[in-house]
Amino acid sequence: MLDQILEVTRARVKSLRPQASELVAAASIVSPALDFGAALRQPPLSVIAEIKRRSPSRGQLAPSLNPVQQAKQYEGGGASAISVLTEPEFFGGSAADLQAVKGSVAIPVLRKDFILDELQIIESKAMGADALLLIAAAMDVKRLTLLLRLTLEAGLQALVEAHDAKEVDQALAAGATIIGVNNRNLATFEVDLATAEDLAGLLADVDITVGESGIRTAEDAERMAHAGYDAVLVGESLVRSPEPAALIRDLRGVR
Repeated sequence: MLDQILEVTRARVKSLRPQASELVAAASIVSPALDFGAALRQPPLSVIAEIKRRSPSRGQLAPSLNPVQQAKQYEGGGASAISVLTEPEFFGGSAADLQAVKGSVAIPVLRKDFILDELQIIESKAMGADALLLIAAAMDVKRLTLLLRLTLEAGLQALVEAHDAKEVDQALAAGATIIGVNNRNLATFEVDLATAEDLAGLLADVDITVGESGIRTAEDAERMAHAGYDAVLVGESLVRSPEPAALIRDLRGVR
């Protein structure tokens, strides 16, 4: 599935090329990015709340989701940041979703997509993103290092995502200071919170760590906090919850 998504993403990047000058111009006039990393330092546990319409593994999650209303509920519940899916074909996301969210909240916004090219970094800044996702499984360490450096030079921050020990090593070698461990196996789509727990020891010297996928309850969040994670990224359970603000408060109430 990842290979399929990356193939479609490369075609999407190619279609962006004719817009490069416009994207550079738009990126040059946006306001300075908010400090995504600083926002995640809110003990006992920070929550990155996600705007997500669907996923390849779970199908339709919230096809009629109103991103502005959802984001405001997240912020009201105490979310430290908001993640917005912008990948259109597999996740139903868009730049419009991110721009709408950015204009409606005062907390940092993370662009969650499959970033493979410098032009996507410029595009992210032009959208108004404060940070973006870099997936170690999608590239080698040389490419990851380059895109991380270019992200920082653009005034944004990066959440670098790993799924196993090898990818954690890649993230560390690239100089990542915000590393997320995704509990979802990319081959099987199975989710196991033990993945983040098992890899936590490799992240002892990382500034900010994030547990991703499979966090649905306060007990799940507590497991991530007890493993040493500073934040959790939560999507499906929040977009399906009738009271997302209350769920965020429960997730943050770790002791």
